[in-house]
Amino acid sequence: MKRRILNSLAFRMSSNRAIFLSRLGSTLVLWSVALWIIFSGFEIGFFVLLSSVGLLALWEFYGMLDHKKLPNFKILAMICGLVFIIGSFYYFAKVGPAQSYDFEVSVLLFFLLIVFARQMFERTRHYSPLEAMAYTTFGFLYVLWLFNFITKIVYVFPRDAAGHVTGQYYVLYLIVITKFSDMGAYLTGSVLGKHLLIPHISPKKTWEGFFGALAFSVLGSYAMLALMPHSLGRLNYFHATMVGLLLGFAAIIGDLAESIVKRSCDVKDSGTMLPGIGGALDLIDSLLFTAPLLFFYVRLVLKVA
Repeated sequence: MKRRILNSLAFRMSSNRAIFLSRLGSTLVLWSVALWIIFSGFEIGFFVLLSSVGLLALWEFYGMLDHKKLPNFKILAMICGLVFIIGSFYYFAKVGPAQSYDFEVSVLLFFLLIVFARQMFERTRHYSPLEAMAYTTFGFLYVLWLFNFITKIVYVFPRDAAGHVTGQYYVLYLIVITKFSDMGAYLTGSVLGKHLLIPHISPKKTWEGFFGALAFSVLGSYAMLALMPHSLGRLNYFHATMVGLLLGFAAIIGDLAESIVKRSCDVKDSGTMLPGIGGALDLIDSLLFTAPLLFFYVRLVLKVA
């Protein structure tokens, strides 16, 4: 009996170590690529990275629906998503923010039209026609439209005298705060967590982890402002506090939002692309809510045109 218990403990330790090493390796690779692109200001690199991750996350979302046998028009959504990503990047980089917003609205309108048109030719009647249209449209908006706010953050800031983009440093700021929130929730929840937050959605989330996430996100905001005062010159410590709290809260909601989707589809992870992490959607779930909040804070509070 003792030997069986010891073997079980040894297996769990070995499994946890393998998961940790896989997660560490994936994290190091991702951060290396992201930091190189950010500090080099390589715009094509931004486009390739963001479009690849966004489209893969969208494909994973529809894959989860397929796993649950929920109707959707994923090929149609992927084609429109590719047009949306390419066109948005082009308009932001070459034309300007105002016309890029018009382009995005026109693509969303066209997407709704063809989703309705596609449903009209669908002969299957074992589900309500609204289901396929609703699932398809929700996936497009939830994943790709929200994720594309990262592109907006890159280009909403004016270029420098040499014509180089400057918004990529705010993307780094966004990622750090979001990941600090995730880390704070995990650490404080693991050490101090006793009171469950929303057990019917995520049985491991606690109120202690919630407040730890907020505290860590503010600390991450302060650290970034202290390390990069010139690159984040539009911020001060008041704004750093407010943004830290807002993004920390949004990161928690983003994580729980994906938990709702995964629980509804009976899957543990959105995919298997990233060892130790899961899929692309698992990677960006919090960013889907923190990126739009930072963008609108920059536009409405900091008054960046």
